[in-house]
Amino acid sequence: MSALTKIVIPVAGLGTRVLPASKAIPKEMLTVVDKPVIQHVVEEAIKAGFTEIILVTRSGKSSIEDHFDKHYELEAELARKGKDALLTAVRDILPIDVSICAVRQNQPLGLGHAVLCAAPAIGNDDFAVMLPDMLIHSTQTEQCDLTEMVADYHNSGAAQIMVEAVPLEHVERYGVVDCAGKPLAPGQSQPIVGMVEKPPQAEAPSNQAIVGRYILPARVMELLKDTKPGAGGEIQLTDALDQLIKEAPINAYSMRGKTYDCGNKLGFLQANVVFGLHHSETANDFKDFIKGLV
Repeated sequence: MSALTKIVIPVAGLGTRVLPASKAIPKEMLTVVDKPVIQHVVEEAIKAGFTEIILVTRSGKSSIEDHFDKHYELEAELARKGKDALLTAVRDILPIDVSICAVRQNQPLGLGHAVLCAAPAIGNDDFAVMLPDMLIHSTQTEQCDLTEMVADYHNSGAAQIMVEAVPLEHVERYGVVDCAGKPLAPGQSQPIVGMVEKPPQAEAPSNQAIVGRYILPARVMELLKDTKPGAGGEIQLTDALDQLIKEAPINAYSMRGKTYDCGNKLGFLQANVVFGLHHSETANDFKDFIKGLV
């Protein structure tokens, strides 16, 4: 088992579900309260102990990398005006012990292909994958779900997939895991015996949907090289993991928090409401505002 420091975040998508907002601005740079979605995701990764962030990107998305770079003029101006709190917030976007790099995905061939594009940066190390669309909110401040997945990876040696129970009528929107009918309570893990991408309701093995957090062995990169296009004509990560399960254990970790899909308009609005109600600067006044609407 290799040290777990690297995490792949695919950000090359076109953001069609939030158009026209994403026409000129990467969807990952849309803000939830006072931070871009991508910053929320990177902070989650850092909290779980990851120190090497690998963005899989494309042309037209340089603002994502710029956001995590230094802005000397802005910092100097904030310092001159004595705006210390804002200066700290800008300087602390990326801790000094965390690195971030970008690799290109030159064709939109699916999540599996995006992950494979990061293979040179991953090498022979085990790694994690996070989808930037999915924000997780939890009332637990000490640990996040990704932290608990990392702990299970170290304890069990098994690859990890985060799942969330969804209504059966929605399973066709997700990759779904099969845990041989074993119950899966929040905060628990169970071995996976199979998985399927976007199954019809009648064919779904469970209502446990994959929600965009994975901890995977380096072996996945070799499997992705041989993975043929699947659902939607794309190279699906789920298909490679279905092959991995034939030779190595994979656990499903049932999350305690709640996901908000910022890749669509409704999920983005929901995330802003939930995060706004828990932000120290906005919580009280925002709560009063919502009560006034009701």
